[in-house]
Amino acid sequence: MKSAVLARYAFPSSALTLLVVLSFFLNWELLLSLDFSVVWEYREVLWRGLLLTLLLTAAAGFLGLFFGTVLAIVSQSPIAVLRWLVAAYVEIWRNTPLLVQLIWIHFALPIVTGISTTALQSGIIGITLQASAYFTEIVRAGIEAVPKGQWEAAHALGLPARTRWLRVVLPPAIRIMIPPLVNLVISFFKATAILSVLQVSELMTVTNRISNVTFKPIELFTAVAVIYFILGYVMSRATLKIEHVLQRSER
Repeated sequence: MKSAVLARYAFPSSALTLLVVLSFFLNWELLLSLDFSVVWEYREVLWRGLLLTLLLTAAAGFLGLFFGTVLAIVSQSPIAVLRWLVAAYVEIWRNTPLLVQLIWIHFALPIVTGISTTALQSGIIGITLQASAYFTEIVRAGIEAVPKGQWEAAHALGLPARTRWLRVVLPPAIRIMIPPLVNLVISFFKATAILSVLQVSELMTVTNRISNVTFKPIELFTAVAVIYFILGYVMSRATLKIEHVLQRSER
C-alpha cells in the first residue's frame, strides 16, 4: 500500500522539482517582455495560412488515398510488370525526403519537361505523390488482411471485378486501414510546414514573413506551435474514437 502511494505521487513531485530547477535557468526578463498581442494583430493573415495548411493536408489525404488505393489494387495484379512498377514507385517516393522531392519538382522538372508549375501546384504535387506511396502500402496491407475465404466466395459467385472490389474486399479492408490512415494524415499535416521552402503561403511561411516584419519570432512561433499541437491532438483523439467505434462494431 505504501509503495503504491509513493508511486502515485512520484511523477508529480519529480515534474514539480524539474520545473523549479528549470526556473532558475530561464531568462525571466525576456519572458516578461514578450508581447503576444502581435498574434492577435495578424490573426487574419495567420488564419488564411492555417486554412491553406488544412487545404494541403486535405489534398494529401484525399488525393493520396485515391491514388494509393488505385496503386494498391494494381499491386494485386497477376501481371508481374505492373507489380514491379508499383513497387518501384512506392520505394522511390517513400525513401527520398519530401524536401528533395519538392525542390526537384519545382526547379528541375520544368527544365526537363518544359512545364512550369506555381509553388502551390508543386507543393500539392509533391505532397500528394509521397502521400500516395505511403497510402499504397497501408491499403495493400488492408487488402491482404481480408480473409482468403471472402476472396474465394466472391470468385465462386462469379462476381464482376468491380463488384468484388467495392462490395466484398474494400469494405472490411477500410475498417482495418482507418487508424493508420488517420495517423498518416496527421503526419502530413505537420509535414506541410516543409512547403515553406517553396514560399507556399501556408501557416509556417506566413508566420516567418510576419516575424521578419515585426521582429517577434518567439511570440509568433510559440503561438504557431500551440496551434499545431492543438490540431494534431484533436486529430489523434479522433483516431482513438474511430478505433473504439470500429472495435464495438466488430463485437
